[in-house]
Amino acid sequence: MNENVVIDIARQALILVIKVGAPILLTSLVVGLVVSIFQTVTSIQEHTLTFVPKMIAIFVAIMLFGSWIISSLKDFMVELVSNFSNYIRIS
Repeated sequence: MNENVVIDIARQALILVIKVGAPILLTSLVVGLVVSIFQTVTSIQEHTLTFVPKMIAIFVAIMLFGSWIISSLKDFMVELVSNFSNYIRIS
């Protein structure tokens, strides 16, 4: 295994992390923005008000995108394990 293979695997892993984390992070960002706008408009400055809507939205996002996230991670791991003999071969 040379450096190019390691860099390629690391690049694929980082791209996968960004892809599978994006739906949950974007959901949290949008809900936080909406709650902040609501707090600004109504002059309610309660810090705990943002937690419950964010937790509910994140739970819904996990319910919606969870199967896609798991299948993406599974596909990546199957690819790594199936090519494992190529990775450990001594050059």
